[in-house]
Amino acid sequence: MKKQFLNGVRAGVPVILGYIPVGIAYAIMARQAGFTLPQTCGMSVFVFAGASQMMAVGMYAQGASITAMIITTFILNLRHIIMSVCIMNRIRNESTKIRLLSAFGVTDESFAIFTTEKEENISIAFFLGLITSTYTSWNVGTLIGAVASDILPELLTASLGIALYAMFIGLLVPNLTKNFKLTALVVLTALCNFLFTRFMSSSRALIISSLLCAFIGVFFVDLEEDTNEQS
Repeated sequence: MKKQFLNGVRAGVPVILGYIPVGIAYAIMARQAGFTLPQTCGMSVFVFAGASQMMAVGMYAQGASITAMIITTFILNLRHIIMSVCIMNRIRNESTKIRLLSAFGVTDESFAIFTTEKEENISIAFFLGLITSTYTSWNVGTLIGAVASDILPELLTASLGIALYAMFIGLLVPNLTKNFKLTALVVLTALCNFLFTRFMSSSRALIISSLLCAFIGVFFVDLEEDTNEQS
């Protein structure tokens, strides 16, 4: 168990290189939006969802309602249902308490690493080690950013705000290059969001455009296209 846990920690080391700078960027955004240091760090401790945290902070800065923030982050995190099911299926023999603890640590990165690991590493100890390293690095980055936001030059802190867009691009591009229909759907979503913001608030436009285009995508986006190309 100890060896598996340490293997999981080591497997999460590459993620640390990405989590710390993005955690810093999130914390700076939160501080600029008016969050206190405890509030900024507390959100990372209890939520641990990088893209959603940055999205919520950005919407808060724009004056969005709590309801809009909750709905938007819920939609953004719908993919976690599928990821959690895949991971829980691999550790289904563990107790409910352990699985609930593990579910808290499910992220895009931990899902990708765990589901592509060799069979000998598919254990609860490995996954707990993995999410320990990712969770710790995210909170370390948050703390650094929350403290440094009062020290770093304003130009530097403002430039780190692009980390949110870089994160989304990094998640999208690998899949978009393999599936033309999925690319078209992403472009359509962006266009819808742009048009809707002309007539309503940005937070409401984001929710409506995401739901509308997701519904459209059900009928014409074929994810098997990606699978066939890979095979």
